[in-house]
Amino acid sequence: MEPPPVELPDVEAAARRIAGEVRRTPLLAAAPAARFASSAAGLQLKLENLQVTGSFKARGAANKVLSLPAEEAARGLVTASGGNHGLAVAWAGGRAGLPTAVFLPARTAPEKAERIAGYGAQVVRAGELWDDAHRAAVAFAEREGRVYVHAFDDPAVVAGQGTIALEILAEAPATELLVVAVGGGGLISGIALAAKALRPAIRLVGVEPEGAPTLHDSLRAGTLVELAEVRTAALTLAPRRSAELNFEIVRRTVEDIVLVSDEEMRQAARWLWLEHGVAAELSAAAAVAALLFEKILSRPGQPACALVCGAGTDGIG
Repeated sequence: MEPPPVELPDVEAAARRIAGEVRRTPLLAAAPAARFASSAAGLQLKLENLQVTGSFKARGAANKVLSLPAEEAARGLVTASGGNHGLAVAWAGGRAGLPTAVFLPARTAPEKAERIAGYGAQVVRAGELWDDAHRAAVAFAEREGRVYVHAFDDPAVVAGQGTIALEILAEAPATELLVVAVGGGGLISGIALAAKALRPAIRLVGVEPEGAPTLHDSLRAGTLVELAEVRTAALTLAPRRSAELNFEIVRRTVEDIVLVSDEEMRQAARWLWLEHGVAAELSAAAAVAALLFEKILSRPGQPACALVCGAGTDGIG
């Protein structure tokens, strides 16, 4: 079996590279939930909603941009995003003084498009879903000679996201279960490979929306599958297809991918807000929803950590 293209030393190098560029986000002990006390006991929340640009995506984007050779970076950047990755690339490109274009699907909230433009990036609308924007962005990058910063199919991006695991296990080394929301798979593949290298017995469980079971279905099929359609309001968790890089890491390191409904994510987001004052977008409440609605088997009091991976209010109102 070939070694994965991203390993622990790559994540550790990413942590050194992005130190001072991104925030070391806090862990918060979750308040017991009356309805879900057994799942919530011993739960820590990793608050990546407090990260630069409002999500974990800043880690991967910063690592990618800072690792580019100067002559390559000078050509400029382009990416496709449901919103959060675009914000991160626009921010990283702006800090480096690089021309940056971000392709967004039509359903991305106008507020995110405005914030991306506020970082100085060119915003281009293309198609209805991330996959449509991705195709248009790749064509633009090839035409203009720019560097394409993939949201998840990039070793540097994966390594950057993996720095979250280093922080969690440094602060809470007894953690036995990590629960992570899954979109394309860049976040969970980075966290899983780093966590498993540091603590081989740790359990990793991913969470996808019922309306976008991309890696869930791929794992069960034993190969990458492309969804015929996406039916979820959690747009940052909704690519129709992952990538071989992420699929292979997830297949080797992640115990399971479980599914939650949009309503379960909304209820989890409201719980985060009402009990903790944490404003999480719908997608960012997915990991908490899986625990609150007992989609993951765990013993009461098991040291667990769930990622709150993005800021927002779409799950609260």
